[in-house]
Amino acid sequence: TSNIYTLYWHTMIGTDSVSDSVQCRLQGTPRPPAFSKDGDFVIGGVFSIHYNMHTVEHKFTSIPEPLKCTERFVSLRFSRAMIFAIEEINNSSQLLPGVKIGYEIHDACCSVPVAVKVAFQLANGVDPVFETGEECSRSATVTAIVGESGSTPSISMLRIISPFGIPQVSHFATCACLSDKKQFPTFFRTIPSDQYQAAALVHLIRHFGWIWIGAVRSDSDYGNSGMAAFLRAAHEEGICVEYSEALSRTDPRSKVKRVADVIHSSTSRVVVAFAASGDMKILLEELQRLPTSPRQWIGSEAWVTDPEIKRFGLCAGAIGFGIQRSIIPGLRDFLLDLSPQKLSSSPVLTEFWEGAFGCRLDQETAQREGALEKVCDGSEDIQQLRVPYTDTSQLRITNMVYKAVYAIAHAIHSLVCEEIFNSTVHCDRNLSVKPKQVLEKLRNVNFSRNGYHVSFDDNGDPVANYELINWQVAESGQIEFVAVGYYDASLPIGMKFRMEKEITWFDNSTQLPVSVCSESCHPGTRKAVQKGKPVCCYNCVPCPEGEISNTTGEDRCVLKPVEFLSFHEVLGIILTTCSLGGAFLAIAVAIVFYCHRASAIVRANNSELSFLLLFSLTLCFLCSLTFIGRPSEWSCMLRHTMFGITFVLCISCVLGKTILVLMAFRATLPGNNVMKWFGPAQQRLTVVSFTFVQALICTLWLILSPPFPIQNLTTYKERIILECDLGSVGAFWGVLGYIGVLAVLCFVLAFLARKLPDNFNDAKFITFSMLIFCAVWITFIPAYVSSPGKFTVAVEIFAILASSFSLFSLLFIPKCFIILFRPKQNTKKNLMVKTSNVIRF
Repeated sequence: TSNIYTLYWHTMIGTDSVSDSVQCRLQGTPRPPAFSKDGDFVIGGVFSIHYNMHTVEHKFTSIPEPLKCTERFVSLRFSRAMIFAIEEINNSSQLLPGVKIGYEIHDACCSVPVAVKVAFQLANGVDPVFETGEECSRSATVTAIVGESGSTPSISMLRIISPFGIPQVSHFATCACLSDKKQFPTFFRTIPSDQYQAAALVHLIRHFGWIWIGAVRSDSDYGNSGMAAFLRAAHEEGICVEYSEALSRTDPRSKVKRVADVIHSSTSRVVVAFAASGDMKILLEELQRLPTSPRQWIGSEAWVTDPEIKRFGLCAGAIGFGIQRSIIPGLRDFLLDLSPQKLSSSPVLTEFWEGAFGCRLDQETAQREGALEKVCDGSEDIQQLRVPYTDTSQLRITNMVYKAVYAIAHAIHSLVCEEIFNSTVHCDRNLSVKPKQVLEKLRNVNFSRNGYHVSFDDNGDPVANYELINWQVAESGQIEFVAVGYYDASLPIGMKFRMEKEITWFDNSTQLPVSVCSESCHPGTRKAVQKGKPVCCYNCVPCPEGEISNTTGEDRCVLKPVEFLSFHEVLGIILTTCSLGGAFLAIAVAIVFYCHRASAIVRANNSELSFLLLFSLTLCFLCSLTFIGRPSEWSCMLRHTMFGITFVLCISCVLGKTILVLMAFRATLPGNNVMKWFGPAQQRLTVVSFTFVQALICTLWLILSPPFPIQNLTTYKERIILECDLGSVGAFWGVLGYIGVLAVLCFVLAFLARKLPDNFNDAKFITFSMLIFCAVWITFIPAYVSSPGKFTVAVEIFAILASSFSLFSLLFIPKCFIILFRPKQNTKKNLMVKTSNVIRF
C-alpha cells in the first residue's frame, strides 16, 4: 500500500541512436490529501484527523481497498491551525514577503500503516508514471513536514524520510527516544521531550510525599519510553510502584478488564497514567463499570488537558503537567469561517459539518441515505457548536502546530531571503530549496511569536515549560482545567517547580491524600521490609536495647549516644580545676606549716594531727577525680571506697583535735590528770581505729558486692548513661552513715568546747565547719536521688569538694593568715592570755 515505484526499461530506437530510459510506475493507489494548496515551497502536514480506521476483512482474492478513516474527529483543529499559520505567513510583509507557501495535509487516522504511506507520498510524489535517466529517485515534493501527533507514527515516518534529509517538526510526539540524533537526525519538535515530563512528575509526587503509587501506560513508544524514564527517576527518589500495567485501545476487552481489576484491588491511592488519550478513554470506561474507591490520578500531557476525558467523573481532582495555555489571535474566527464554498471543496470539512449538525449538505445524498437523513437548511450556527474544534479556550497543542509552521517558515526565509537597503527584505521565490538545506537552518532558528519563544537545542528539543493542571469541579458541576502551578526545566534545582493556587483533590477537598504501603515508623522503631514486597512495605520493629531511632520513618536503629561526666566538657573541667586547686592549697598549707613548725601557733595546734589532716584533705580533694571520666571496673570500685576512707580519716583527725582541746583545758583544773590518758599514742590509735572501721566496711563491700560499670537505658530513651552501679546499696549508705555519725559526734564535742579561751580554742571553727559539712551531706541525699544521668555524679563531687573546702578554710586559713601576715600574734604569750598552764604538744 506504500508509494513504491517499479522500474521498466524501454528501448527507444531512433534514426541516429538508441537510447535507454527508466520508466517509474507508482504501485498502489495514492491517498488524496485532506487539505492542499500549491505554493512556491510546499510544507507537508500529517495529523490524526480521524480517530480510527475502518476495518476490512482481507480474503486475499482481490486487491485490498484503500484504507479508510472513520469515527470522530480528533485533530481537525490542528490541521486547520496549520493552514491558518501558512495564510498568516503568506500575508506577512516581514516573513517570506512575496513568497507563497503551499501545503499538503494528510490524515493519518491514528494508524502507523497510513502514516507510512503518507510519508512515501510526501517523499516521492503521486505521479502514476514518470521517466528518469537511470533510477527511480527524485526530489521530495515537500521541503519539510509538520507532524505526526503520536510518537510511534512519527518514528515510522522518520525511518522513511530521514535518509532523504527531509526535516520533520512534530507538535505532539514526545517520546524521549526521538532525541537520539543518531537514529533520527532530521527530527525536531516544538513540544518538550517526555524526559522532562517524567522528571517533573517524579518531582510532583515527591513534593506531595507519595511513596506508594500505581502506574499505567500506553503500550506504545510514547507510553513505554515515558514510563521507563519515570520509573527510573522514581526509583532514584525512593518511590515504590505497586504495579505497572500497559494497555492499548486496540487490545481485547479482557486485557483492559485485567488492568482495571489490578487498579481496583490495589492499595495505592495514587495512579500515574502515562497514556495517550484514546487508551485512557478505554481504561476509564472499564473502571466505571464497577464501583471503586476514589483514587488520585496523575496524568501526562497527552490526556490531562483533553476535554473529552472530562466526562469521566472518577478523574475529578486529577493533576498533571500540560503544555502551557496560549492565545493565537485570529484563530477562532478562522476556524469558524466555514463558508458553503469551503465546505463543498473539502470532503473532510463536509464530513465534519454533517456529523456535527446531523444533516446532509447534498440533497441527493440525503435522499439516498433514507428518510431519516435531513438536509442542512442553512440554520446551522457553528458559533453555538460546543465541540473540541470550536473550543479555543485551551489552546495548548494547537500552539505547538502553529510554532512548528513558523519554525519551518523561518528556516526557508533564511535560505531565500536577504535584507537589502532600508531594511527591505527581498526573497527569491524561484530559488531551488532542498530539504537538507531547510534541515540545517532549522537547527539555528530563534524567534518569538505572540510572546512565545521558539528554538531548538542540539537534540531538536525546545525548552521544557509546563503548567500543573488540576481538574476542579466548578459550581455548575462541570470539571474545569485550572492551572495551579508551573514547572520550568531551564531554572536551577529548587526553583523549577512552583505552586500558585490551592489544589482540589479527588474527594473534592483540599486535604492532601495519603498513599503509603505502610505507615511511618515512630521514633524508637525501625523498618523491617516485608518479604517479597517493595521496600516501601515494611513492619515497624522496636529498636533493641542500646539502640534508637530519633526521627519518624528510620530504616535502621543506631547506637544511642553515651553520656558520662567527661574531663573535656565544661562541667568536668570546672570540677577538675576545683579538685586540683583544693589539693594544691592543702599541700601549700602543709608546706607553710612545715616551714613554721617551731612557731607557737603550729605547736599549739598539734602539728602531727594537723599534717595528717592536711594529708587526708588532699586525698579528699583528689578522690573526686575518680568520679570524672568514663566509668570502668576499677574506677567504680575506687571512687566510693577512696571517698569513704579518706573522709573518715579526715573527720577522725578533726575529732582527735576536738577531743584534744577538751582534754587540754580540763587538765588545767586542780587535781585533774586527764591528759595522761590522751597522749600522742592515744590520739594516733583513735584516728587509726575510726579509719579501720571504715576500711573494714569498704573491704567487705568490695568482696561481697562491689560497684561495677553499667549502661543506664531507662532514665533517658534517647541516650545511654554510663554510670557505676553501687553493687550494694546498703554498703553505700553504710559508708555515708558512718561518716555522718563521726561528723555528728565531732560537732557535739566541738559545740561543748565552744566557750573555752578564744586564742587557743579551735572548737568554734570545728563547730562551724562540721555544721557546714552536715548541711552539705544532708542536702546531698535528695539531690543525689533526683539528679539524672551524669548530674548524679556532679552532685556527689560537689558535696565532696564543698565539705572539703569548708574544713580546709575554717581550720587552716585563719592560722595561715596569722603565720604569714600577723607574725606578732604568733607568740606563746599571745596564746597564754587566760591560762598559764599551756600544754605543748
